[in-house]
Amino acid sequence: MSHDRYAAVRSVLWAVLFANLAVISVKVWIGVRSGSLAILGDAAHSGVDALNNVVGLAAVRAAAVPPDEEHPYGHAKFELLGALAVVAFLSITCFELVSAAIGHLLSDSVPPRLEPLTFAVLAGTMVVNVIVAWTEDREGKRLNSVLLSADARHTGADVLVTGSVLGGLFLVTRGWAAADAWLGILVAILIARSGWQILTRTVPALVDTAALEAARIHTLVAGVPGVRDITDVRSRGDLEGAAFVEITIEVDGGRTVEEGHRVADAVERKLVDDAGFAAAAVHVEPWSDGSGGPRANPG
Repeated sequence: MSHDRYAAVRSVLWAVLFANLAVISVKVWIGVRSGSLAILGDAAHSGVDALNNVVGLAAVRAAAVPPDEEHPYGHAKFELLGALAVVAFLSITCFELVSAAIGHLLSDSVPPRLEPLTFAVLAGTMVVNVIVAWTEDREGKRLNSVLLSADARHTGADVLVTGSVLGGLFLVTRGWAAADAWLGILVAILIARSGWQILTRTVPALVDTAALEAARIHTLVAGVPGVRDITDVRSRGDLEGAAFVEITIEVDGGRTVEEGHRVADAVERKLVDDAGFAAAAVHVEPWSDGSGGPRANPG
């Protein structure tokens, strides 16, 4: 990820953080005013959103540090760690929602003091969060940021939580006191699904799963003029973030070092420009004829 891209990700996170702080303030105010534990819990969930933004800012700042002797591949994985932190917060939210819902179902609670202003304010915060989630998702795709995409899912989960609170409070006004609790459990399931989607994307990159199948890399490179064979392919990372590839190619033994270097440069450009790798290390060997010795260029 380039320095400009990191700066763009940070700008988005700062804007989202300020929006989340405004939403938290409004939810706390209306929660205290109405005496609704559900609304205060929703405010706490929005607080997790704000904490995610702070973690994200720290992660992006660390990931923006250029490669050094101890981290020759750069620090991009710090962004993935930030996405995993989002998963951790999602897990906490799920636990709190389910625990609160079960406690509500097993005990008699005093219904909140509901008024039209309560519903209007919560609906307004939903609109704000929808805009925030849409913006983060759009910018996450544009900037190829795993962190922004993960945080967009969490903000989307916050929309679901607020929606469940609204639906539950509406049904409470219609006489079904347990509606809020049941909807809270449903939302917890949806949040867990979002966390699982984030894990399936971040964990493979963290454990160095191949960024692209070796067969696809082989097919892509085999068409480069001068490449006679490909003997080793290794890739790691996330093509939507920072992915790296190491490949060993064979060229005609009669070629000069300069000619072999040009072939390697062509392979590197192919992998970076067409396949989307951040960097490619190309090793050049003389083409073997199968008898153990190099085979000269017949031309």
